[in-house]
Amino acid sequence: MTPVVGYAPGVWDMFHIGHINILKRARAQCDQLIVGVVTDESVMRVKGRWPVVPLPQRMAVLAALTLVDQAVVDDSRDKVEMWQRLHFDIVFKGDDWRGTPKGDQLERGMASVGARVMYFPYTEEVSSSSLRTRIHAAGPDADPSARP
Repeated sequence: MTPVVGYAPGVWDMFHIGHINILKRARAQCDQLIVGVVTDESVMRVKGRWPVVPLPQRMAVLAALTLVDQAVVDDSRDKVEMWQRLHFDIVFKGDDWRGTPKGDQLERGMASVGARVMYFPYTEEVSSSSLRTRIHAAGPDADPSARP
């Protein structure tokens, strides 16, 4: 039987429990898990801000995880282009993409190459954006043990 290859693209900035949740769920759905790490320039272009953790460090964190078989640079917004490089069977995304124009476009693109999209629940209590906001609000002298 042919192994199922999964692809989980993302920024993976300020690695946190939401990232672990996605990777655990993805790992359970495939035999080989490839993680795409979006470039710093792409993050700036799409989100209007640089990631806190630079690409080489984000790549190293993901490559060190036993859940991940391979970490690759994802330098394309078009996941069909990434499919052409990697030939994965499933692409994994947070369910905040489901039913959105971006999600619909992703589903069409994946269907055109015989791959599918699998959505996972978004971990609402934490995200890199929410961490960035909390860090900024706390200021430089904040007690790191303080909890909101």
